[in-house]
Amino acid sequence: MRSKLFLPGTRPELFAKGAASAADALSYDLEDSVAPERKAEARSHVAAALRTGLPGKLAIVRINAHGTPHFAEDVAALVGPGLDAINLPMVESPAMLREAIAEIARAEAAAGAAPSAILVNIETPRGLRLAAEIACADPRVAGLQIGYGDLFEPFGIARDDEVALHQVRLQVRLAAAEARVPAFDGALAAIASPERCQAEAEASRRLGFAGKSCIHPSQIAVVNAAFQPSPQEIARAARVVAAATAAEAAGVGAYTVDGQMVDAPFAASARAVLALAERLGLAPAA
Repeated sequence: MRSKLFLPGTRPELFAKGAASAADALSYDLEDSVAPERKAEARSHVAAALRTGLPGKLAIVRINAHGTPHFAEDVAALVGPGLDAINLPMVESPAMLREAIAEIARAEAAAGAAPSAILVNIETPRGLRLAAEIACADPRVAGLQIGYGDLFEPFGIARDDEVALHQVRLQVRLAAAEARVPAFDGALAAIASPERCQAEAEASRRLGFAGKSCIHPSQIAVVNAAFQPSPQEIARAARVVAAATAAEAAGVGAYTVDGQMVDAPFAASARAVLALAERLGLAPAA
């Protein structure tokens, strides 16, 4: 999931446009982009879209946080066919996450629905501090996602402060790595700054992030390009894997490729690049 496009639940006229976009996933939003008095309306629109189905797209719904008056109604209306993942916002502790997942599981059982993956937002100071514990709290956690708005804005942290961005990204990435799940960078609200979106996407990819949220279709192409391996990266990965295969057959643990020492961690990384390239239909250079 390189790109995930947010779609406000109250804007069903945008759903088809999102489905026609190049985004890997669509994230229907029932939380911040929906006023309290329109939650039921948004829930109805999103439930209808899920049941219709969107071939080729991952369908994710950001529901309202556990502990809010809307959580249970969101879950009851949405579990079932067409829902790939539930995005849980404002998760602050492993206990809070487990309670939310338990309620989701009860709703799924009542509806006879298959379990959905859980994408967890890290967007509060406490949630960031406990990110690794949260990531490892339940096997249904399928990824961590940064929420910069709630994490930065209330505390006067500049959204473009590179030091702050790097620290948060690295902490979330390593927390996700401990749980062996992917990490996803948060959205950039500055829609008219494609160069900044590109810089953020490239910076997060260098830290091993799998993708980035988009709040406008114009960001999708930039994000997709940043999170797919280049022809040069694919070609090098192929050389590393070929050398690793030969070395393993010869019982050699460390070897060189392109003048660099390579061993098991490098080979694993190269195989991951080739696997991603294969999923995206990108062939190694001849």
